[in-house]
Amino acid sequence: MFILEDFKGLTEEQKYENMLLFLKGQLLGEKDVIANLSNASSIIMSLTDNLNWAGFYLMKDGELVLGPFQGMPACNRIKIGKGVCGGAVSSRQIQRVNDVHKFEGHIACDSLTNSELVVPIIKEDKVLGVLDLDSIEFGRFTELEEKYFKKFVQILIENIDWSCN
Repeated sequence: MFILEDFKGLTEEQKYENMLLFLKGQLLGEKDVIANLSNASSIIMSLTDNLNWAGFYLMKDGELVLGPFQGMPACNRIKIGKGVCGGAVSSRQIQRVNDVHKFEGHIACDSLTNSELVVPIIKEDKVLGVLDLDSIEFGRFTELEEKYFKKFVQILIENIDWSCN
């Protein structure tokens, strides 16, 4: 059972360590991509302050297609190399953008978003998709969060049967 109060009073690092443990527990016994990414986006949105969107885009037919998420409706498809998400796929690197309005080619799915963190999901050298986090705060995302959301994605990679995507 998920009890939000269990996370109150923790340091940021303790909160993220516990979030990873909770994610591992949630994934036990379930390998389905959609079920697990749906719960993963809910876990992130519930435990991460000041987000306006948390979710996934999955690679299909050479482009990113909207997957499970929490937040306002989003762009259905993103071309590789376009926007922050497409850039994370083409570079195969985490993208932490303090001001998306200064990011050349930014795709504004939600006009309220001011900063973004995108973590590519790569398994056996194949890009499967991205984790995308948005905030209305400028400079919202830190190195600490980059570190923990990279670990979060690694847990997903290791515990999901990606062949059914």
